[in-house]
Formats: sequence, structure tokens, C-alpha cells
Amino acid sequence: MERLVDKALEDYARAHITALPEALAEIEHYTRAHRPDAGMLSGPVEAALLRLLVMLCPARRVLEIGLFTGYSALAMASALPPDGEVLSCERDPEAIAIAQRFFDRTPCGRKIHIRPGPALDTLEALRDEVFDLVFLDADKENYPAYYERALPLLRPGGLFVADNTLWSGRVLAPTTPADLGIAAFNRKVHNDPSVDAVLLTVRDGVTVARKKTAPL
Repeated sequence: MERLVDKALEDYARAHITALPEALAEIEHYTRAHRPDAGMLSGPVEAALLRLLVMLCPARRVLEIGLFTGYSALAMASALPPDGEVLSCERDPEAIAIAQRFFDRTPCGRKIHIRPGPALDTLEALRDEVFDLVFLDADKENYPAYYERALPLLRPGGLFVADNTLWSGRVLAPTTPADLGIAAFNRKVHNDPSVDAVLLTVRDGVTVARKKTAPL
């Protein structure tokens, strides 16, 4: 991931967020030390944003598409009420094992339930369930399909949040399948009359869309 914001400004922003659970720093340290794809971590500023969105929603049930090593899931779980739940989809067994080890060490981890396997299959199996917030951070070429499959699961007034929607600037001239997937997702959300949306220039781009409630 290419840096879109000056590092000094990123560090400044990081220094001015509400303190995050200590377990997140442990996950970040471990992931950077042991995973060559550690750039996929959401990072502290985005984690603080996710926690705040969970609280503002307010959410009790969260659907996450793309667990990785558990950083964002644990951030969101820490903002949920005691009976809250994060249901997270992930197909990488190694990432699942890493995440579960951290979840087992913290009380918030008990709120997280992992669904292994292809996320599109999991979403199909969840078609009768309802969630308050959806967080998407998975394979980029399938972003449009994830949106189409997950939005019906979101309650009216709920939030659909997607990471990497600026994609290191490659949305300006997309060429690869991942580039094209993100660009198509951005168009789909922008043209969807059922949501109100904003694309934030946080980290690598974060889209926040609120599903409209039925008119009175």
C-alpha cells in the first residue's frame, strides 16, 4: 500500500486518537514481525474510526468480510455491548489461527466468531440474518459482489464500511482486476439510491455508507 498522507501527519493523527485496547498493539507487532502481507492491517487510526462507528450506530451485531489477523475484528468487538457479536469471514487458515490465539487471550475476543471459507458462500448462508454494521476488507476484485450480497443483510439505518477504496490512488487509472474491482465498487455505492455514502481519505480510503430507512 502506497502512502497517501504524509507520514508526519499520519503519526500526528495516530497520537491524537482515543487509546485502543492493548491487545491491538500486540496483534500489530506480531503481524509486522511474521507476515509479509502486514500492510493489510487496518492500523490504529482506522481502528479508532471503526470503534467509533460501532458506538455511533449503535451496533450489536457486526459482519466482517476479511478477518486477516484479527486487528479490526478485535477493535470493533471492544466497542460492542456485552451481548454483542462480530461474525468474521476468512478463508486463510493461518490468519484464522493467528487471530484466534489473540482472541482467546482477551475478554472481547469471546464476542468474535469466525466463519472459515469463501466469504461469498458464507454470505449466502447468512441470507436470513440481520446486522447493524458490515465491514469489508477482503479481496478487492470481489468488492462489488460482496456489496451486493451483504447489503441485504444490513438493517435500515445500519452502516456499510469498506477499506482500501482509494487503493493507493490506482482508482484514478485502474488496470488490474483489483483496481477495477475497487473502482466498480465505488461507482456502485455512489449510484445506489438506497444508501447515503462518503469516501473518506483515511489511510487508503474508507467508504462509509448508511442504508436508508423506509420513508414514513
